[in-house]
Amino acid sequence: MKRSIITMDENGKVTVSNHTTEIWMNETELAELFGVIVPTIRAGIEAVYKSGALKAYEAERYIRLDNGLSCDVFSLSMLVALAFRIDSYGTKQVHNFLLKRMMHGRKEKTGIILLLNMGKSSAGFIS
Repeated sequence: MKRSIITMDENGKVTVSNHTTEIWMNETELAELFGVIVPTIRAGIEAVYKSGALKAYEAERYIRLDNGLSCDVFSLSMLVALAFRIDSYGTKQVHNFLLKRMMHGRKEKTGIILLLNMGKSSAGFIS
């Protein structure tokens, strides 16, 4: 299985692959990215599963690594859920990056339509 990870440099710059379907990270990689310890990641994962936000069969895989060992890896969906659930500098950097990336190139426009109908006026908003 080809996979990529999200990284953050010492200045807090987040780097993400353009192939988001290939982003799968293990607990250690998530802990390093978020700047927390592995038990915090495990507790967050269990809380996400318990809340029903994600199911294990859609957010978790068991894979063999290049070094011959195997481990559980978690999808981008889990990473996003954890980024908004755990409070750390790393999670703030990641979820700010994700929000900016989602909004990139989008221009907010609000239009106002004023309709006059037999002496009565009504206003509506469209975007």
